[in-house]
Amino acid sequence: MGETPWPVRLVHHAQSRRYKLIFDGARGELRLTLPRRANAARALKWASEQQGWLAEQVGKAAMPLLVGPGAAVPLFGALRRIDWSAAAPRAVRLADDALTVGGPADTVGRRIERWLKAEALALMTRESREIADRAGLRVGRVGVGDPRSRWGSCTHDGDLRYSWRLVMAPDHVRRATVAHEVAHLRHMDHGAAFHALVDVLHDGDVGAARAWLRREGRGLHRYRFG
Repeated sequence: MGETPWPVRLVHHAQSRRYKLIFDGARGELRLTLPRRANAARALKWASEQQGWLAEQVGKAAMPLLVGPGAAVPLFGALRRIDWSAAAPRAVRLADDALTVGGPADTVGRRIERWLKAEALALMTRESREIADRAGLRVGRVGVGDPRSRWGSCTHDGDLRYSWRLVMAPDHVRRATVAHEVAHLRHMDHGAAFHALVDVLHDGDVGAARAWLRREGRGLHRYRFG
């Protein structure tokens, strides 16, 4: 891929069965996922042949969106304007279609990020335990992070971890992801029994939620908080 101005990051993944190339506009890099035992040189050669696809992806890539006073950020699937006043309380509050916040203007983005992470953790912890209780399953610890390659994960010990950016997505998308990870408490694979359980645990259209993430999920990573 020496013909492109972007670095290529190789990611060997045990569950991968084929090559997968992703252009990460926010980081300005190409990420090439390949099976654990795959030949790296062969994978890079394959990637170098995807110039048409790469040109299309670069064309679609959007510049990061900086969150601060006067900007807007999605919450529960709807854009909320950032209503800042130096004299207002420093704590972030949700008021109708706005996030109100005071204090120093140069720290607004970082404080909103902390608030969103806290909201995401509290919300998905509650939803995980409620859904698991209905299915007679036990949840371990629940945490949030900011991965780019997945929206959630489940360990063999029953610990669940989610992307905090799911709090930006519509409620049904977030809940479908929670149902997906809770279902892994019983089925650690993605077989028919697993998908049947996800359909039982989720209170909406699982397919529609997955389609939303495929279509819009990458855009959630455009938001930068300083």
